[in-house]
Amino acid sequence: MKKTALITGGSRGIGFGIAKALAREGYDLAINGVRPEENAQDALNELRASGATVAYCQGNIAQAEDREQIIETAYAALGHINVLVNNAGIAPKQRLDILETSPENYREVMQTNLEGPFFFTQSIAKKMAQAKQVHEAFEATIIFVTSISATVASINRGEYCISKAGLAMTNMLFAVRMAEYGIPVFEIRPGIIATDMTSKVQEKYDNLFQGGIALQPRWGTPEDVGKAVASLTRGDFPYSTGQVIGVDGGMLIDRL
Repeated sequence: MKKTALITGGSRGIGFGIAKALAREGYDLAINGVRPEENAQDALNELRASGATVAYCQGNIAQAEDREQIIETAYAALGHINVLVNNAGIAPKQRLDILETSPENYREVMQTNLEGPFFFTQSIAKKMAQAKQVHEAFEATIIFVTSISATVASINRGEYCISKAGLAMTNMLFAVRMAEYGIPVFEIRPGIIATDMTSKVQEKYDNLFQGGIALQPRWGTPEDVGKAVASLTRGDFPYSTGQVIGVDGGMLIDRL
């Protein structure tokens, strides 16, 4: 039975880097995105060219009805899901100081970055547990893509930081809950990665790299994150469930 993976936000940025890495590992893919399928066609075609069967599951994970439709489409196309990668996330529409931000700004980020992944994982984790109980050899892995913002405070986008800190705890909670089924759960914590989201502040981060913010003085890439995810799904960390894998160029090492 061929391995399968469902990746939220998988048609661009970090998610697409992860999708390409898993396609190279031999996975068939269910790619979730909010864009109409025709707008993601170039990415989907690139993944299919690697030999993967690829289903596109349009929907917004912040919406309960969309989450149900995404899951239904993925299982209908692939039959089962071995790997869930919770990658989809947004930055605040307005980068506002925490003394000025609005409930609307806060709510949108939290629904997409925290509430959505929690309940999305809840639904798929149940299916994974059921599959494991029926077939002991069934293999499954759950991965949460968070951010260094889970611990690094940015007062002009506090909503984002809070959502990623909450997602870090979600990783630990599901690691505890899924342990009885032998299903490992991991958190990937990227640093400054070159994506559409960070392109708007490229000059700021270029300057920070020049100033030595990371030990490895370059932008991270979606491919860097994809390689880390691929390693986890291969079972290269068989005794590490619930752990955090940093992909940040050594940025968070305390230095004097």
